[in-house]
Amino acid sequence: MTPPATSPAPSDIVERLATLIALGELEPDGRLPPERILATRFGISRSRLRQALDQLESEGAVYRRQGRGTFAAPPVHNGYNGLNRLARHASPQEIMEVRLHIEPTLAALATVRASPGDIARLEQLMLATLDQSDQAAYEVADDIFHYHVAKAAGNILFLEVYESIRTVRKLAAWGNLRRESHTAEAMTRFGEQHQSLFRCISSGQSSEAAQAMELHIQDVNRMILAGDP
Repeated sequence: MTPPATSPAPSDIVERLATLIALGELEPDGRLPPERILATRFGISRSRLRQALDQLESEGAVYRRQGRGTFAAPPVHNGYNGLNRLARHASPQEIMEVRLHIEPTLAALATVRASPGDIARLEQLMLATLDQSDQAAYEVADDIFHYHVAKAAGNILFLEVYESIRTVRKLAAWGNLRRESHTAEAMTRFGEQHQSLFRCISSGQSSEAAQAMELHIQDVNRMILAGDP
């Protein structure tokens, strides 16, 4: 459609999209409404909407999956600058040690606190990790799945700790080592581990969920540190 004469400024469009994301007006898997609907809702052309989405994507607020739409990305931790400094010194082993102590507990809590909406979202995100053959796409899907497991645990302090770990991991200079460990065989195996973890969470098996998460992170740790697929 042709934008009206009083079409909003680009910054206003970006702000409205960011507000929509913050309010959680999304599908269970974090997908934004279709471009056609958003363009009509904001009274703008789809080309102007895409420009705003391009900006949000460059800022890391959203990501796109070809043929599936645009999705909200987990937030970057508020203490970004301090964590950026920490990332320059944290080793892969140190990150994985902390993950091994935190994430099994988060998985166990998620089994008793996840809402039906959380379970539906986790299922969609788990399936996304099974459906990736590209390393970069898998890494995004993996990151978002683990984030929503942490969020489903329903503890804001734990989530704050997890977000710090996640941000340091993303900023660390050894990130390429992590990506290189994602061979086709490894991505398939990790996706199957996510599936087992989801089954434990969705069926309320607390100790089994913790164990599934622990085994998964141990496997990832071995792959990253040893480089052995």
